[in-house]
Amino acid sequence: MTEPLSTEVAAARSEIVRVGTSLFARGYVHASAGNISARVGDSHLITPTDAALGFLEPERLALVDAAGEQIAGDRASKTLTLHRRICAADPTARFVIHTHSTHLVALTLAGVWSQDDVLPPLTPYYVMKVGHVPLIPYHRPGDPRVADLVTGRIADRAAGRTPIRAVLLDRLGPVVWGPDAASALAVLEELEETARLWLLTDRRPEPLTSPALDELRSVFGASW
Repeated sequence: MTEPLSTEVAAARSEIVRVGTSLFARGYVHASAGNISARVGDSHLITPTDAALGFLEPERLALVDAAGEQIAGDRASKTLTLHRRICAADPTARFVIHTHSTHLVALTLAGVWSQDDVLPPLTPYYVMKVGHVPLIPYHRPGDPRVADLVTGRIADRAAGRTPIRAVLLDRLGPVVWGPDAASALAVLEELEETARLWLLTDRRPEPLTSPALDELRSVFGASW
């Protein structure tokens, strides 16, 4: 099958490779763990199954059409269904990243703050850039039931007018999304660093106070 010629597809390929290289260089991913996708029109580009994100090749990224049928590249990641369902559930989601980031996986092993919020609102930038992050119970990698759980959380939070940008998969790490690569990366980085801070301080710090959260809502429009 021949991939349609598209400058948008080519640009998305380059962006996925750039993000994968950056994540690997900074220790957010290792070996062949994790995956990245971009929505391009009604199609999706996603990293191949078992690909090392630090060494991606643009032409080998999997391209799937609106029906989920692969039309180019190597075999798509087993999390393709999850990525496509996130984009369908949240119209603003055009770039999705899943990593096995060390401190966030460690957080699921040590114990999250709560099932609805894996971390407390510790810093203003966590509240503003990340927001609520629910824990998704453990399922094997690629289990299609995870997509139902994640999209259910997206719908619940949207109904409560506190939309989410991320979930944390128990023992498997975060899945984050945004309208573009920069937005998704910002969520991932702030989420991982806040997990690191909380673990480094033995999970002792108190959350921001209610007046402090109210101020972040009123001044910056934070969704908390």
